Amino acid sequence: MDSHTGDDMSVGEVEPMPGYADLITRASTVMPSALRGCSTCGLELSKRTLLDNAYITWTEIGLFFICAVMWTQIRRGLTECLFQPFAQWCSLQPKDSAKMPESSWKLVFYTMSWSYSTYLLFFTNYTFFHDPPSVFYEWKRGMTVPTDIAIAYLIQGSFYGHSIYATVYMDAWRKDSTVMVVHHVITLALITFSYAFRFHNIGLLVLFLHDINDIQLEFTKLNVYFKTRGGGYYLINDILSNMGSVSFSITWFWFRLYWFPLKVLYATCVSSLQSVPNIPFYFFFNSLLLTLLCMNIYWFLYIVAFVAKVLTGQMKDVKDLREYEGEEGAQRAATLLKAQQQSKDAGHLNNSAETQLNNSTEGKHLQNGITKEKHL
Repeated sequence: MDSHTGDDMSVGEVEPMPGYADLITRASTVMPSALRGCSTCGLELSKRTLLDNAYITWTEIGLFFICAVMWTQIRRGLTECLFQPFAQWCSLQPKDSAKMPESSWKLVFYTMSWSYSTYLLFFTNYTFFHDPPSVFYEWKRGMTVPTDIAIAYLIQGSFYGHSIYATVYMDAWRKDSTVMVVHHVITLALITFSYAFRFHNIGLLVLFLHDINDIQLEFTKLNVYFKTRGGGYYLINDILSNMGSVSFSITWFWFRLYWFPLKVLYATCVSSLQSVPNIPFYFFFNSLLLTLLCMNIYWFLYIVAFVAKVLTGQMKDVKDLREYEGEEGAQRAATLLKAQQQSKDAGHLNNSAETQLNNSTEGKHLQNGITKEKHL
C-alpha cells in the first residue's frame, strides 16, 4: 500500500493542501468518472452495500438514546439550579434572562466537546488535520473504532439527538430555526453513518472544524446579555461582545468555508477513491457534506449582513440578526394589556396602562426586539 495519495505520493508523505481551483478541478473530474462507473447502482445494490458495510451494535444504539436523554436532563437541571438563578441574581433584562440559559448550556457543551476534539487531533498520534487524505489509509469495513474516537462520537451523536428536540421545544424560536433542525438532522445522519461505515477519522475532523464557531457565538451572546444587567451599562461586556463577533466572523470563514472544503471535501471527494476505489456510499456521504457546506454559506450571509449593518451605521450594538422583529415589543404590549384588563376587572381606571403603551411606541419602531427611534 504505497500510493494512497497520488501517483507520486507515498503513505509517509504529506500531500499539500489544495486550493479552491484544485478542489473544483479534481472533484469535477473524479466524481463524474465515479458516477459513470456506477452503472449498476440502485436501490438493491445500496441495500446490499448497507448490510455488508454498516457495523453498529444494539448496545451502541442504546447508549445513544440514554445519553441523548441525559443531555436533556442535565440541561434542565443546570437551567433550573444554576443558569436561571444566576440570571436573576445579575438582574438581567427579562428578554435576556429568558435566553441566557440556552447560551450558557451551549457554551459549556461546545467548549468541552471542541477541547476534546482538539486534544485528539493535536496531542495524540492522529495526523488527520495536517494530512487529511490519511483518514482513509488502511480503511477496512468493520474495522475497530479507537476508544477515544468512539467516545467523541457518542458525546456528539447523542448531543445532536438531544438538539433536535431542544431546538423545537426548549430553545427560543428564530428565523433560521427550521434550517437549524435540518442542520441537526444532517449532522446526526453524518455522525451515525460515518461511525457505522467506519469513516470516523474524517468525522472527527468535521466536528473539530465546526464546534469552535459555536463557542464564540454563545460567548458573544452572553456578553450582549450581560452588558446591560441591573439597569446599568458594563463596558467590559460590550468590548468582549464586539471582540467575540469579530473573532466569530473570521473563524467562521476560515474553519467552515476555507479549511472545511479544502481539507474535508477534498479528502472525501478525491482522496477517498484513491485509497479505497470502491468506497461504500461515496455519493451519499459527499451529498451530506456538500449540503452542510451550503448551510454554512447560508449562515455566512447573516454574518455578512451583520458586518454591513455595522459598517454603514445601521447597527450600533451587537445583536442576533436571526431574532424575529418585534419579539420584545409584542411581549411588552401583551404584558401591559394584561395589566390593563386586571385593573379594569378590579374597578380601577385603565387609562395609565393605555397611555403608557401609546407613549412608549409613539415615534418609534421595533428592530430585533429593541425599541428604536424612527429615522426618516
